[in-house]
Amino acid sequence: MDKEESLLGLKKEIEENRELPLCGEANLVFGEGSADAEVMFIGEAPGFHEDKLARPFVGQAGKLLDKLLVKINWPRESVYITNIVKRRPPGNRDPLPSEIDAYKPYLERQIKIINPKIIATLGRYSMNYFLPEAKISRDHGVAQFTRGGYLILPLYHPAAALRATAVLKDLEIDFKKLPEILKNPPTKKENSTKKETASDTQESLF
Repeated sequence: MDKEESLLGLKKEIEENRELPLCGEANLVFGEGSADAEVMFIGEAPGFHEDKLARPFVGQAGKLLDKLLVKINWPRESVYITNIVKRRPPGNRDPLPSEIDAYKPYLERQIKIINPKIIATLGRYSMNYFLPEAKISRDHGVAQFTRGGYLILPLYHPAAALRATAVLKDLEIDFKKLPEILKNPPTKKENSTKKETASDTQESLF
């Protein structure tokens, strides 16, 4: 079974699991992009526009993400984009811990199928999913490994960047690091010399 077939099978499993939180309340937004992507962008949960179109990052935040990808000459279809929670929480509220836990097994399998070289987290919820004690204001733009061996680059959420010019500048700077990190990824030994974060002190979720 190739990656595309595996992803389609996983999507079908989520669709058929009627006990998942938000099932019947919102559309499934599984994810999109290249199954062979070297970089996987992971946000927290779909928003209004994502729910309507059943696609990740297609609202104003998604348009900013597209612009940032253009600036580093990466077609959107060359990366993979998804969220931790696969359905929109009511009123765009933050996802609940129980919702994150319920969708976790599916995200784990999604990541394993794609097997990206870099996971770029978008926003603090996604970052803390992998690095529980990290702080977005401190750790954004610092590539680091989880205990499970995933290379994470925490990024501000594009929605936050739309609300604050300083955050937008940081996001633009951090985004430009992606091609270089992909070309010359840090070693785990180099990672251990970085400032202490959750990935250095605790077992991560992966």
